[in-house]
Amino acid sequence: RSSVQHHTARDTITMFAQLARRAARPAATAAARRQFADAAPASGLMKLNFNLPQETLYDSVNVKSVVVPGATGEYEVTADHVPIVAEMKAGMMTINHEDGEEEKYFVAGGFSLTHEGSTTDIVCPEAVKLDDIDAAAVTKNFEAAKTKAAAAEAGSMEAAEAMIEVETNRSMGSALGLSLA
Repeated sequence: RSSVQHHTARDTITMFAQLARRAARPAATAAARRQFADAAPASGLMKLNFNLPQETLYDSVNVKSVVVPGATGEYEVTADHVPIVAEMKAGMMTINHEDGEEEKYFVAGGFSLTHEGSTTDIVCPEAVKLDDIDAAAVTKNFEAAKTKAAAAEAGSMEAAEAMIEVETNRSMGSALGLSLA
């Protein structure tokens, strides 16, 4: 891969992170993150490791399942799932807890690796709790990105960046139940 392509991919991830932060409400403290002791999974449970470059959100936590926004389609990982490595697309990831609680995140893409022994690793460049995303900010950012895309010269870097903003905000809106067109 050329350094230009690598730089562009890094810029895309940085842009997503900035867009997600603009739409996010103030984040919960790190102390509120789930990090429990490393115990063997009880029957019907799996272990989840969920990591971002700057922090670990889950470290070997027992959960019922994880619904992953796979690049080729959404799928659910449960205990004893067949091992799989999958690329994730930008979208909503749902963690289903033992007590029935659902925790939803908007993820920027990444990878999901399910291993033998009911352990799944989720690695994302950025993730925002769905509850922390402001629907009004997403709508405003979507409209601004559409305007920027319409004003940009076709085929230019500005047009490409604007379209990334449009699609990212559309994906966040979809995760929130908004219909952005």
